[in-house]
Amino acid sequence: MAKTRSNLAELDPVWNRITREAEEAIAKEPLLGGLVHACILHHGSLESALAYRMAQKLASSEMSEQLIREIADEAFADDPSIGAAARADIVAVNDRDPACNRFLQPLLYFKGFQAIQAYRVGHWLWQQGRKDFAYFVQMRISEMFGVDIHPAAKIGKGIMIDHAHSIVVGETAVVGDNVSMLHSVTLGGTGKEEEDRHPKIADGVLIGAGAKVLGNIRIGECSRIAAGSVVLHEVPSCKTVAGVPARIVGEAGCDQPAMSMNQIVPGSVS
Repeated sequence: MAKTRSNLAELDPVWNRITREAEEAIAKEPLLGGLVHACILHHGSLESALAYRMAQKLASSEMSEQLIREIADEAFADDPSIGAAARADIVAVNDRDPACNRFLQPLLYFKGFQAIQAYRVGHWLWQQGRKDFAYFVQMRISEMFGVDIHPAAKIGKGIMIDHAHSIVVGETAVVGDNVSMLHSVTLGGTGKEEEDRHPKIADGVLIGAGAKVLGNIRIGECSRIAAGSVVLHEVPSCKTVAGVPARIVGEAGCDQPAMSMNQIVPGSVS
């Protein structure tokens, strides 16, 4: 027997809300009907829709849409945590980005969200030992979205990358849950070291636009990195750092800076 909408809402409230918003979007803008049907309403799950969207974006003359979609479908089927992370990411974007007021927006329009979901499939490939295919996915993400995340990097769930232009995340970087970062952020190394050489970002950190965090250093839970800062040393939990090189300028200002997105540095306004 077919599942009712209430059944779907109980089983997967995120996907149920996306499909409801998709129907409303078509009613308001019929010219987008083809796009919305192809990307959302023709699919039975968020995982299927994500695989389709990823294939549409990353396909090229070098790799067909069908092959990329098959890889993405395989990844979602093998590792349910990929789909769970995508749902957490959608909620994070909706909660933290004032330009987002519907769950369907990240899936259809936001390159930061789309890039991180494609990275997750690339990371799955890397873990499977399929490193050349993972590198191909990394390359296409960089070409399509301007986001360069090494497939070996470890990134948690509830991630919001706003604007997502010129994001760089290195091979041994680790990003925890519920982290927010803006455009032109670099999580990089400081030289030619070949071992563990990239930052470790704890849960709940807010990284401002243009910030560079360099080296195998830890950024503590619920800390804030001000826009344009260059961070070369470890940052304690619940602190704000700013400057070049960055130094501690105060407390984080709230319990969850990545959620509030408050980027005002203490003492920067009169």
